[in-house]
Amino acid sequence: MRGIVLFHAIRSAVMALFFLVALPALAEEEMRFDKEPLLIQTAAGKMLHFTVEVAATGDQRARGLMFRKSMADDAGMIFDFGQTRRVAMWMENTILPLDMLFADDTGTIRHIKENAKPYSRDIIDSMSPVKYVVELNAGIVGKLGIKPGDRIVSATTTKAK
Repeated sequence: MRGIVLFHAIRSAVMALFFLVALPALAEEEMRFDKEPLLIQTAAGKMLHFTVEVAATGDQRARGLMFRKSMADDAGMIFDFGQTRRVAMWMENTILPLDMLFADDTGTIRHIKENAKPYSRDIIDSMSPVKYVVELNAGIVGKLGIKPGDRIVSATTTKAK
């Protein structure tokens, strides 16, 4: 009888250890996102080219760029909210500092949050109704001169509405 009790105690301890080690690793497991070209047309006439991952589902939008340790300078993510509304973002579990572009249903950038701080729980408000948010590496907005009024164009922003 003691052997059975000891066996169950050891098994329980091993299972607890597994969950302590495995669950954080599973939380950081990468989610799959489709990719597409994205163009930013500036009011100054520049055409800026990026390749973005598309966060179109609730799970994808909730995950975003969390746990990513690096991202190419010409990469980013576009969040498609499906309808125009006021949006709140945050940086919890996000390692990379980011620039966020908030765009309406025409792709026109209405608000920009530069250099969002990693791991912050502060709410980043779109300030007006938007349909899309594009996240780029922090510093890209200033380096390339992206401003409100510029326009994002991609397969996501031009699909049938």
